[in-house]
Amino acid sequence: MSNPRIGTFLIACSTLLWACSLATTVQYDANAIIINGERRIIISGAVHYPRSTSQMWPDIIKKAKDGGLDAIETYVFWDLHEPARRQYDFSGNLDFIKFLKNVQEAGLYVVLRIGPYVCAEWNYGGFPMWLHNLPGIQLRTDNTVYKEEMETFTSKIVNMCKEAGLFAPQGGPIILAQIENEYGDVMSHYGEAGNTYIKWCAQMALAQNIGVPWIMCKQSNAPAPMINTCNGYYCDNFEPNNPKSPKMFTENWVGWFQKWGERKPHRTAEDVAFSVARFFQRGGVFQNYYMYHRGTNFGRTAGGPYIITAYEYDAPLDEYGNLNQPKWGHLKDLHATLKIGEKILTNGTVTGKQYGNLVYLTTYTNNGTGEKFFFLSNSHNSQDAEVDLQQDGKYYVPAWSVSILQDCKREVFNTAKVNTQTTVYVKKPATEGNPLKWVWTSDPMEDTLQGQGTFKVSELLEQKGVTVDSSDYLWYMTEVVINDTSSWQNATLHVAKTGHVLHAYVNGQYIGAQWGRYDNVGFIYEKPIALNQGTNVISLLSGTIGHANYGAFFDLQDTGIVGGPVKLIGSDSNNIIDLSTSTWSYKVGLNGEAKRFYDPKFPNGVQWNTNNVPTGRPMTWYKTTFKTPEGTESLALDLEGLGKGHAWVNGQSIGRYWPTMVADKDGCSDTCDYRGNYGPGRCVSGCGEPSQRFTMCRDHYGSTLQVNCQGGKSISEIQFASYGDPQGKCGSFQKGEWESRDSTTVVERACIGKDSCSIDVTSSTFGIRKGGTNGQLAVQLLCDGSNPEDGRVQRVRG
Repeated sequence: MSNPRIGTFLIACSTLLWACSLATTVQYDANAIIINGERRIIISGAVHYPRSTSQMWPDIIKKAKDGGLDAIETYVFWDLHEPARRQYDFSGNLDFIKFLKNVQEAGLYVVLRIGPYVCAEWNYGGFPMWLHNLPGIQLRTDNTVYKEEMETFTSKIVNMCKEAGLFAPQGGPIILAQIENEYGDVMSHYGEAGNTYIKWCAQMALAQNIGVPWIMCKQSNAPAPMINTCNGYYCDNFEPNNPKSPKMFTENWVGWFQKWGERKPHRTAEDVAFSVARFFQRGGVFQNYYMYHRGTNFGRTAGGPYIITAYEYDAPLDEYGNLNQPKWGHLKDLHATLKIGEKILTNGTVTGKQYGNLVYLTTYTNNGTGEKFFFLSNSHNSQDAEVDLQQDGKYYVPAWSVSILQDCKREVFNTAKVNTQTTVYVKKPATEGNPLKWVWTSDPMEDTLQGQGTFKVSELLEQKGVTVDSSDYLWYMTEVVINDTSSWQNATLHVAKTGHVLHAYVNGQYIGAQWGRYDNVGFIYEKPIALNQGTNVISLLSGTIGHANYGAFFDLQDTGIVGGPVKLIGSDSNNIIDLSTSTWSYKVGLNGEAKRFYDPKFPNGVQWNTNNVPTGRPMTWYKTTFKTPEGTESLALDLEGLGKGHAWVNGQSIGRYWPTMVADKDGCSDTCDYRGNYGPGRCVSGCGEPSQRFTMCRDHYGSTLQVNCQGGKSISEIQFASYGDPQGKCGSFQKGEWESRDSTTVVERACIGKDSCSIDVTSSTFGIRKGGTNGQLAVQLLCDGSNPEDGRVQRVRG
């Protein structure tokens, strides 16, 4: 008979040995992240798990790995995980443990930014709104109430990761963790309490005993052993505050966010690559793209205020997880090139030499083997450079670019020479099923239009303190008695609004709406009204469009009609009634929200109307059903024609919509010069109206054209092909002064019917006699089927 104690003991020992064998050590010095003794540079990208669905995670992570990343970075979102104090949610798309395990299964590392303040253009910076109402609390400073809550949540996340074995010493993928976030930007506003707070953050983090280094981004006074890091568009000039710390670029902003009413910002692949190459030229060790996958602000998670639902950021992977070409491919090529020199960069000595105006050669040398790795940069924003390295050759370096040379014998990469296809995505209507049939119902407002709320006070309250962000909406209702109507038949309702939207009703009649702009969210609402003799009911519906997420004391920014004033101005402008201190009745949210009109599985008893579907009518619910289209292509809901609102699919919120809020008509251009320091207003598109098509252009300087179709599609048509000196831009190429008459035939023979093809861009390939002039190849082709990836445009210079 076996002894169960012995069996249990043997199993426990074998498990311990297995765990020990997977343990990973993470160390660092000024020149490397050292993982299990191997000196590394780390290339990372931000993927926020709640900005996609759990079904999307494996594909996004795989594409990140295919793009040459070593690690995935993510925040942890406190507001989602603890929506009510000590009530936690880690289900579905919030299962961050599952997400981190998916990353590990793909063979990538994790950089976990616990924060728990995240900024991230996320509602209230990722703080749960219930913090706002805790007695005596002050956020992000030396405040006992706040620090206790921050430590409780941080410990909760750390312990969950430990229990799942996710830290590197446990054999997990987490190699770095972050506490706080960009506090250095605002610390001075908090005085000495800010310094005390940041020291406490470091001590609290170290006490978690996670076994991997902690970082603090944009924190120049980060206490040792915290590693301070850089965020921005360019971090080549950044130096850590400790000479023993590695130089780390925690947020390379690959684009910028967008607000309702703004044009869409773009940052070119050339400029992002220039930023990365310059960073590693100047001794960089860790570089993270913010963002690598764009994602979606589901529900009411968009912050700002006025941040749109699509978290664009012009990232290498778009909102749906598709490749954003040429950015994804160009950066992939850069990553592969940097990895060629990884051992030299992390082990070698460095020397530098200037060649003319803003042209620098940086040489990394492995003293043991003599191997060398070179960066030749030209930081001038308009002047190209010809650099003569004597016995090592002559090199042409375009303005605002970096050439990477291997052993100073050949150029293996230049940031301005893009060898990757440009992909054009087109949203097409789904063809399956019948046209959508809509039904509708009005939001029931009998109570609020009669001034009936859930509580009353004699002041105008701040909105988020009342709603605790359970809804975008708060009703403010009051009554006023008019004895003599002579001066009130042509009166004016005056409301001072701190943001963001206001709908007004007087005696049950809709008076009108008004809203602020992304650059000025507050406004004065003034509409003509007629008051009756006796009691009049004024019902004001205040709406928010996300709460502030950044800045000193951002958590205290007012919303709603707090303080007012709310006034009635008679036809005689001297006759004014100030209602600001009247008795106000309040109700949070819409009745349709409370009754879950959006949830098809909830028994709400709503009667939907099938006839005379109204348009332009406020406080109206619309519903339709559709059959999910076959296939695996991305699916989007086109809400053009609607105003401002909120959308749900199968009871799940997919966020706010506002297609009538269009961008400024001016400022867009078909071209974008990548040279010079980038800013969000530099390269924009979408002027005049929301754009449904996403097209990007580029020149290819390599000697081989490579294209491919995704989703199992094949190349069905060559719409344009010309080897010579083709003119024009993406989508409108034209033949130049000369071309090979075999251009189309060569490309068709190489590509038609295939899912990918490559063409050597040389004169001999296109039948030009030996010694002929080298030309350029421009190709526009079409992938067949219903894939949203409709066309690709290429220009190749041989």
